[in-house]
Order: sequence, then structure tokens, then C-alpha cells
Amino acid sequence: MRSLNILVLAAVIALGTGLPAGASSSVWYTSEGGKVRLVTSGGPDESGKIHGVLDIALKPGWKTYWRDPGDSGVPPQVDISGSTNIADAQLSFPPPRRHDDGYGKWAGYDRPVSLPVTFTLSAPDQPATIDAHVFLGICETICIPVQTRLSVDPASDPDNATDTALVKTALATLPSPARPDFGVRVLPGDHETLVVEAHSPGDPDAVDFFIAGERDYMFGAPVRSEKDGKLVFTVPILDRPSATPTDGGLYYTLVSAEGAVDGLLPFP
Repeated sequence: MRSLNILVLAAVIALGTGLPAGASSSVWYTSEGGKVRLVTSGGPDESGKIHGVLDIALKPGWKTYWRDPGDSGVPPQVDISGSTNIADAQLSFPPPRRHDDGYGKWAGYDRPVSLPVTFTLSAPDQPATIDAHVFLGICETICIPVQTRLSVDPASDPDNATDTALVKTALATLPSPARPDFGVRVLPGDHETLVVEAHSPGDPDAVDFFIAGERDYMFGAPVRSEKDGKLVFTVPILDRPSATPTDGGLYYTLVSAEGAVDGLLPFP
């Protein structure tokens, strides 16, 4: 299903350019299902990072994806290779929701969303301009990839209170770090499944677990169950690398009625 949907996506790519704006945000790029822009809070902080958001204004009935879209679609991507004095751009994601559109199950957002993005400067004491090539999928009954270029000069309007407030609000939506009473613990599984035990406050029926397939891992939708009074999620491993990575881990988000946390799990 994923490969079929990606072929459908590739057949209807929308191209566009968001030219530089005289502010700490780009102009909006408009597509059939909504519009997207890049917003920053102005100059870098003391650690040499510029904070911003990929602001996605979806039309009613349209959706976009989390860092792992499930069995269809593509995750949002930001390429800053054309920028000046920008070494890295890291996207962060608010807690997603699970969707089943009849064609497949996927994780993402069905309302406007601002994805925080952190830009790291190569030389913190030098000027920087952001020239970002953005790629994301938005869906109604079919999925349309939006591919556009969004450009910003963060120093052109470093004291823009509206942009700064938008960035702070988006950062406040991010999951908190996992903790012993709110997070997951890996249980013994096998080569074809990842099994975790979830701990969270509040109603167990409101809890959901999301795992991002990266480094050549691909996962199916988690299956929830109760074992000895404990909440367990069993995740099918649909594909995996030929050799298990020895560095890093897999991002996960655990959502409950009391909020959300995220963290890293060891590679299965």
C-alpha cells in the first residue's frame, strides 16, 4: 500500500516558490489543500540556534503527516543545503493522531499545525539566511505532495512579536521527555515484532503509541492489549536493516488524555 500511494503522490507533485519576505517569515505558498510558510523568531540564541516553525494551514478535510506517516504518504522534509551559514535544520513534531482513511492507517494531523524547526548556525557570529526546500504530503481523498522553496532573512525583522509568539506557542505543543511513570519499557519480542509496555497517567483507553521507522526500519500499526493489568503495544516490524544499528535509537511518542511524552527506544 505504501509503495502504491507514493506512486500516486509522485504523479501529482505541486511545485512552487515562496520568495523572501521583508520579515522573519517567508511568504505563504498556496496549494490545493492549504498553504505553508516558514516563520522564525529572528536572530540566533546564545547557543547559535535560530528557532522557527513550518506553519501548515490545512483546508477543512485535508490532512498532513507525522515524522512516520504509517503505511502511506511521506513525512515532512526540510533541505537547507542552499542556505547561508546554516549547518543543520531539525524538525520536531507535536503529538499526532492515528487515522484510518479506508486506504491505510497513518499518523498525522487533520487540522492546521506548526512544526517547530531548529536551525543551527555554522558560525554563530556571522549573518545567516535560510533558503529551505520543503517537501510534505497533504491529503484529502488523494495525497498531493507539496514541494516548494521558502526563503527567510531572520535578521531582517528580529523583533517581530507576532512571529516570536507563534514559535513559542508551537514549542509549547511538543511532547515532554519520557519519565518512569509516563513512558514505555521494551519487553521481549522476536525478529518480527517490537513489544512495549506503556505507563501513563489517566484513562488507559486514551493512550496511543507511535514509533518512527528510520534507518531502514518500517513498522505496521501498533496493536494494543492488556497483559496482567498492564497496557502493551505490539508493533509489527515490516522491514529492517541487514545489520542492527549500534548508535542512536528510534523516536517514539506516547499520547494520553493527560498529555504526551517522547523519547528514544533501542533498535530492535
